[in-house]
Amino acid sequence: MTIQELAALINGTVQTKTVDTGREVTCGYTCDLLSWVMAKGREGMAWATVQAHMNVVAVAVLADMSCVIAAEGVQFDASVIEKAEEEGVALITSDLSAYHIAGLMHEKGIA
Repeated sequence: MTIQELAALINGTVQTKTVDTGREVTCGYTCDLLSWVMAKGREGMAWATVQAHMNVVAVAVLADMSCVIAAEGVQFDASVIEKAEEEGVALITSDLSAYHIAGLMHEKGIA
């Protein structure tokens, strides 16, 4: 599944306009503790969280994640979007809970 397909699945909006949304999402994760995500993050991961600050982008870059999903209507600031575009990390916003997002991803075979 691509980032763009994932965004459609979760009724999300891609906030980063210059990042390749054709990149594959290979796995998913949901957690709000950054140090935990740093230890568990993997290449190609889609990470759902309610955190939307600059450090989220840094964690995603460290693990070469495909995207970060801000769940429950949380919004990214313009500076965070700009940094994510510089780093090549897609940011998606969704009104769904992280739990719901994870369930939808699991139904489509993304574990």
